[in-house]
Amino acid sequence: MNVNANPLPSNRMVILQKRVVGLTEAALDRFVTRAKRITGLHGSVTVLVTSSRELRRLNQHFRGKDKPTDVLSFPPHPLAARGFAGDVAISAEIAAQNARRLGHSPAQEIKILTLHGVLHLSGYDHETDAGTMARKEGALRKQLGLPMALIERNAERPLSRRILQPQPNSASSRRRVR
Repeated sequence: MNVNANPLPSNRMVILQKRVVGLTEAALDRFVTRAKRITGLHGSVTVLVTSSRELRRLNQHFRGKDKPTDVLSFPPHPLAARGFAGDVAISAEIAAQNARRLGHSPAQEIKILTLHGVLHLSGYDHETDAGTMARKEGALRKQLGLPMALIERNAERPLSRRILQPQPNSASSRRRVR
């Protein structure tokens, strides 16, 4: 992500381009630290909470899908600096809609989506792992005191409504997107 912001005094960066009720950059940074620790992910992670318009742009660019989505994860480019684990981008608007629909706070929803993205950066892929990521996400959600995990609730929706993980939109793309 190429966004100008002042990094927090840690090896992570949280950027709230869109305000989320009950959530600060410092609080989300602390959550990222916990999520990284319990998933075993090493290296810095950037989390961008932004608009659905921006997620739509990213989804189009990296996945070839002209629609917004709630969360995208971007593992580091092979030539990226050592110690960088990747980026997570989240739509604040979709998170708020999901939170209202599911009866929890937008801040909790952002954390659920962050955990999902961190798991992808840790190498999990719910589309190909026969439920391994779903089980891990469910266990970690409980450990972190979060409501229903993203994969759990998507399993309750028809396949056509599920969130898919981004794939590069061209063979020349070296940056793997999840």
